[in-house]
Amino acid sequence: MTLLPTPFRALVIGSSGTIGTAFVELLKNNPACSEVIGIHRHSEPPIDYQNFESIEVCANALPPLAPFQLIINAVGVLHSSSWMPEKRLDDLNAEQLMELMKINAIGPALTIRHFAKLLDPQNSIMVTLSAKVGSIEDNRLGGWYSYRSSKAALNMLVKTASIEWSRTKPNTVLIAMHPGTVNSRLSKPFRGEQIGRPANQAASEMFEVIESLEIKDSGSFVSYSGERLPW
Repeated sequence: MTLLPTPFRALVIGSSGTIGTAFVELLKNNPACSEVIGIHRHSEPPIDYQNFESIEVCANALPPLAPFQLIINAVGVLHSSSWMPEKRLDDLNAEQLMELMKINAIGPALTIRHFAKLLDPQNSIMVTLSAKVGSIEDNRLGGWYSYRSSKAALNMLVKTASIEWSRTKPNTVLIAMHPGTVNSRLSKPFRGEQIGRPANQAASEMFEVIESLEIKDSGSFVSYSGERLPW
């Protein structure tokens, strides 16, 4: 039995990004979704992982719009104008490592904490986008120290929270999801336009997996194809 009810209300965090925007459009056009709300760094209220206080402030402003049966967190960073993923250990630096930990792990973890109260206690799903390269077992190429480490940390935070929620929010599924390679600003320097796929296709594929989620799937690390990924 699937968990997502009909109708359902959705919240997309990071809705100004490529994947977040695609999710908002997909849900707007889904007749089963009665309302979708998007929030980002410049929304009202804003949520900005450079300012952790904004996470709690934003969550405290949204209860009049709650409960949500689906929350998708699409926030993440791989590179910036100042640095790219490390190719070797000598490229590793504290600033880059801390920045990616902040945006890819700490911000999402605090979002899980503060946005938990916005989820419908009867039936709800929270999805946090992760990345397959965050899998320790699947790491065969090395490199990308900061990004891999931040996503591995995120996966542990999601898994740990899901165990607590199995006791405190037994009707809520919490998962980490790998979106695959998507044509976006994030993937462009890495031949994303050649090896990736359009964001609307990626969002559609991920939503098919989301629709099929059951309580037993909480605490999973899954791919856009529905494949269970190793931690």
